Amino acid sequence: MIEMTNLLHGGDYNPEQWLDSPKILTKDIQYMKEAKINTVSLGIFSWSALEPEEGHYTFDWMEKIINRLYENGISVILATPSASKPKWMTDRYPEILRVDETRHRNLYGFRHNHCYTSPVYREKIAMINTELVKRFGHHPAVILWHISNEFGGECHCPLCQQAFRKWLKDRYHTIDELNKGWCTTFWSHTYQSFDQIESPSPRGEMALQGLTLAWKRFVSDQTLDYVKHEIKSIREAGSKLPVTMNMMYDFEGLNYYKFADCLDVISWDTYPTWHKYPDKFIAMDNGMQHDIMRSVKKKPFLLMESCPSSTNWQSVSKLKKPGLLEAASLQAVAHGSNSVLYFQIRQSRGGFEKFHGAVIDHYGGNDTRVFQEVKKTGEDLLALNELTQTVMKSEAAVIYDWENRWAMEGSAGPRNKGMFYKETAEKSYAAFRRQGLNVDLLDMEQELDDYKIVAAPMLYMFRAGFEEKIRAFVEKGGTFIMTYWSGIVDENDRCFLGGTPHQLMDVMGLRSTEIDGLYDGETNHLIPEKKAGFLQKKSYQCEHLCELLKVDSAEILMTYGEDFYRGTPAVTVNRFGKGKAYYIGADVEQICYDDLYRYAISETTIQMPVEGGIPEGVEVTTRVSKEHEYVLVQNFNQEAVHMDLPEGECLVGDASDALPAFGTVVIKR
Repeated sequence: MIEMTNLLHGGDYNPEQWLDSPKILTKDIQYMKEAKINTVSLGIFSWSALEPEEGHYTFDWMEKIINRLYENGISVILATPSASKPKWMTDRYPEILRVDETRHRNLYGFRHNHCYTSPVYREKIAMINTELVKRFGHHPAVILWHISNEFGGECHCPLCQQAFRKWLKDRYHTIDELNKGWCTTFWSHTYQSFDQIESPSPRGEMALQGLTLAWKRFVSDQTLDYVKHEIKSIREAGSKLPVTMNMMYDFEGLNYYKFADCLDVISWDTYPTWHKYPDKFIAMDNGMQHDIMRSVKKKPFLLMESCPSSTNWQSVSKLKKPGLLEAASLQAVAHGSNSVLYFQIRQSRGGFEKFHGAVIDHYGGNDTRVFQEVKKTGEDLLALNELTQTVMKSEAAVIYDWENRWAMEGSAGPRNKGMFYKETAEKSYAAFRRQGLNVDLLDMEQELDDYKIVAAPMLYMFRAGFEEKIRAFVEKGGTFIMTYWSGIVDENDRCFLGGTPHQLMDVMGLRSTEIDGLYDGETNHLIPEKKAGFLQKKSYQCEHLCELLKVDSAEILMTYGEDFYRGTPAVTVNRFGKGKAYYIGADVEQICYDDLYRYAISETTIQMPVEGGIPEGVEVTTRVSKEHEYVLVQNFNQEAVHMDLPEGECLVGDASDALPAFGTVVIKR
């Protein structure tokens, strides 16, 4: 992790667009200092400007910019330029262009349109990375390497087919083991050798779920291998600076947890569709993504990109209402970010993102509403610099596993138009957050020892011995909450025999017998038992999926209200060892999660961060140092909210009055 004493404030800067306008570059520095900007990202899409012809490097312009920034107290996050290659490269080496799933090679254009397996592409990026390190790797302004930009996509070229087969052989060792794991005898799909295997294609095989799952794993691993290649080129050239790559919102294509060990710090780009729905819901969703990124390494992360105004690539370019820029920026800090960085510092004059919001727009002045809000955010960050010495401690966790999602959403049944995995996970997350708890989001390879309560929504696949971790967690006194459609298949998407949830029927005190897929618009209801007095409603609506349960030792808390399974168990709790295991059998509405989790938390030794209730739309988050706890309270409603705030030193906002719309209060205690 970067050794930091100040929160970073700034963002993507593309001065190569303005080299013929020195007055603009001078004004940019002036405005950055006024807005309390202390860091910029350079070089992200600069390959053509850095190497306009093969082997001919033109770095002088960048050196002048970096020197000028450093002279004015502004640090640099320096990117490798591999996200967008120059035209001369594909003209000379067309084999670096990607091949799509129909086996057609792409034309030049857009970004990341290159094969991560290609030896030529790897050689070319290693060469320019080496030159960048020689020139700037020890420059005092440069604090961090930014590897490429927003990795994504896949290639099906012959090189990738060969690499995929090698990956399969390394994983399965023999073709017999692969056939067994993938159940290839069904539909007579048995392979005789690894050389026969092709990546999924609409022109060929798309329905063999062992294959499609393996391909997703390979694409993620091959991207990781490429990232390691870039980092290796930087290290071998002599730079020891930390490295990052910017991840993306709810991006299914890569298992981000796999990147934890090769990156020194996690960073990501957040672009919520604010005001499309009530902002309290969008804030909850965005907060969950922040916590996913923090949980990848369980360390502070960096907010690498956000928009100061409106994006240009979403379906509607919606302006942020006054105060939201500050609130959204501080939300990142609340959830563990040590930076607030924007795309972009100065608005591009042309190109795809010419109408994307920026700190400095086409007008070019500092008297805009957006610039003044950026400046106010910069002032807030100065007041919160001591948060760089803090971490987040979480006693609650939600399991959110990429490979589980790949397997579940790639399988046929029980619903082929919406399994709602993310939405179900968010219900557990929101139920914890509405009690003011910090929440970690884990994959199945991480451990549970640090937590008192853990929720595992729709854990369809069991892998990495996770069922043993659950058993040990509950036996030792943990509170565990599992939902429907869990413990169904192994790591190859092969169904378990002998009952589900696999190897946990005694822990949960029940067995799942059937699952009913509901049509869109069809509902059922869950009815609380009299002994479940902590559930506040007489009934709770559920939809999408209803699981039928055969109870053994579990206590029934709720039953179904309709259909042929009316009166049968829907929600249960089972005492096992020193702990408790809850089971939620249906896709029930949020308020049921809220009521159930409030009770489950009250049965643990978890201490609430604030006294009294937390109003709807208000987030409470804590960061801690060795000496202090920092409580960040944020109102994501469009009207003021009254609530009892904890006592302590107020670093940001006014703790003596109501929280204004999009207001933030930070209290040190």
